[in-house]
Amino acid sequence: MTPACPYTALDAWIDQHFDEQVRFLQALVRVPTDTPPGDNAPHAERTAELLQDFGYGAEKHAVPADLVRACGMASITNLIVRRHYGPAGSGRTIALNAHGDVVPPGEGWTHDPYGADIVQGRMYGRATAVSKSDFASFTFAVRALEAVARPRRGAVELHFTYDEEFGGELGPGWLLDNGLTRPDLVIAAGFSYELITAHNGCLQLEVTVHGKMAHAAVAHTGVDALQGAVQILNALYAQNRQYQQICSRVPGITHPYLNVGRIEGGINTNVVPGKISFKLDRRMIPEENPVEVEAQLRSVIEQAASAQAGISVDIQRLLLARAMMPLAGNQPLVEAIQKHGQAVLGVPIAIRGTPLYTDARLYAERGIPGVIYGAGPRTVLESHAKRADERLELQDLRRATQVIARSLHDLLM
Repeated sequence: MTPACPYTALDAWIDQHFDEQVRFLQALVRVPTDTPPGDNAPHAERTAELLQDFGYGAEKHAVPADLVRACGMASITNLIVRRHYGPAGSGRTIALNAHGDVVPPGEGWTHDPYGADIVQGRMYGRATAVSKSDFASFTFAVRALEAVARPRRGAVELHFTYDEEFGGELGPGWLLDNGLTRPDLVIAAGFSYELITAHNGCLQLEVTVHGKMAHAAVAHTGVDALQGAVQILNALYAQNRQYQQICSRVPGITHPYLNVGRIEGGINTNVVPGKISFKLDRRMIPEENPVEVEAQLRSVIEQAASAQAGISVDIQRLLLARAMMPLAGNQPLVEAIQKHGQAVLGVPIAIRGTPLYTDARLYAERGIPGVIYGAGPRTVLESHAKRADERLELQDLRRATQVIARSLHDLLM
């Protein structure tokens, strides 16, 4: 038997079962997991049912309801599937993590966001690219490995979690902190044509600007919280111009930036608004210190508020997701995925960073080396993730599954 034979057999098994894999993904897309509201336990139940059809028993780990509600969601059940090969302790445990929660579909769709329609080789629907696709790629890579190669050492765990959109602390973070898993390596959901080893961090704040409500006919008797908020926002946007002068050394990551994604307040058009709130998202490059970033942002906001008579602010942290830098132990994953990615896709697989933040950081923070790789196009923009008509090229699903199956073979045989 030549060295190429196991890979050829893995590829062939995936080809033969590809229609089944596509149906599996369609079934996952057709169960909504919009977050908010974040009622994601039903999707975990459906996923566990589908996995049982393959003989995979999924452990269901329900996060306590009070923790879920405190984070602004309705229900979370995380899943772990454990597949052991050979004697206990005989090799590495490799976790494959993908998240099922997604942002709501929004407007502008030309396909049913939960229809999983297939048109000209693409599947359309919310989470087809990020990251229910990797529920499918990871599951079928493991099935192919077991059907063809029959590993003799180590273990694989499927971690299907439901808290990425709100930071991941009740997804992988909760599983790790409660001692439910401790893998040696992790592959987290990603795209097929690049290998991500680093990513940005993210700080999210909610700023509430207080003034004094008054009738618009006697506006001078009030303090306009919206005008106060405008001055604060101007100060924040001035920071964005300064951020462009700060450059990361990580390929694929440029500079820090800030986005204000939601503003609300006031009670009617004829009333001076007494309270305005807005939520901001500050992306942090890997070289930045999150404590310093938050302190500097708070200072900018408070100084802009104090310069205006009658205006005060409350600042609440909503999320702190630390940046991910590569850990030295990730090299076996890097080498295997680069090797097989080029063989299957016919192009070099670049090692890059990404301006996104992901659940992979939660493993890295606990000393577990990992990479980000999975089924998807060359860029987030191509996938339409978090936009209308999110889609997945089915050939990318097939090929990524083959790359992952081959890589698991090298790491576990």
